[in-house]
Amino acid sequence: MREMSSPLSAEASCSRLSAPLAFGTVSLREVLQATRVRLAQVRGDPDADPRWVRSLRSYESRLHWHCHFLQRLESQPDMEFRTLNRALDGLREHEWNPDFFDRWQHGQTGYPLIDACMRMLRETGWLNFRMRALLVSFATQHLWLHWRQPGLFLAREWLDNEPGIHWSQMQMQSSTVGINRVRIYSPTRQAREQDPDGVFIRRWLPELADVPTDFIHAPWEWSGAGRLSYPPPIVNEQEAGRRARARISAARASPAFEAEARRIYAKHGSRKKADLRAERKAQGLPDKPPPPGGPLP
Repeated sequence: MREMSSPLSAEASCSRLSAPLAFGTVSLREVLQATRVRLAQVRGDPDADPRWVRSLRSYESRLHWHCHFLQRLESQPDMEFRTLNRALDGLREHEWNPDFFDRWQHGQTGYPLIDACMRMLRETGWLNFRMRALLVSFATQHLWLHWRQPGLFLAREWLDNEPGIHWSQMQMQSSTVGINRVRIYSPTRQAREQDPDGVFIRRWLPELADVPTDFIHAPWEWSGAGRLSYPPPIVNEQEAGRRARARISAARASPAFEAEARRIYAKHGSRKKADLRAERKAQGLPDKPPPPGGPLP
């Protein structure tokens, strides 16, 4: 899992079949059958690394989730245009900041991992899932941009854009679904965890090539920052993150929020018990859904 999360290793650790699947040059059924054949081979080989079994089973589950998200869009096509949880309408719509959006699009936010990811995306059309989530979280939480315009921009940049997955994830990472845990990624913490030596950052931000490793994740703290042709942070991440969490929490406390969350869960929650448990665990919810009329976790 870590190999898929880090931009250093994800290029070689992910299947890289997302674009062929999106274009239809390979079918999902073909990929699923090949995965199961390989899983059977590994299970029958006493010398095989047992971690392959776990990896292949995890990969197959992701293929199932691929179809699950496509079904979400099919069952509610307006999720591309409207906030899923209607109780959260108006949360960001009236506070659009075009300067923030422009700097985010062009990899000039002053947060090295955010900018390196954006520049890689614009150059290659691909980015691993964790870094995609980081870009969306930063845009919609720290910069408080409504998800629609960043979503349109990203949809045009992904080589593997799949609308069902894309718009579901745009809303999930923007905390506008209401059945998911509010997750606000720290761009600096993610940089230290996923690119500890700054290899990925230096690859895509050559203007930071001479920054000492101790400061590569927060170059504004370096004594030589004034000589860099790199902007200071666009916002204070701690203050912006706290403000976003407080505003989302206040909106989720509204009387209409719980009813909306229940409606969404009933419509879009997995119907398969194992998938249901996995989804709720990923969302930080108990294994069993609340009884009708009971409180929503």
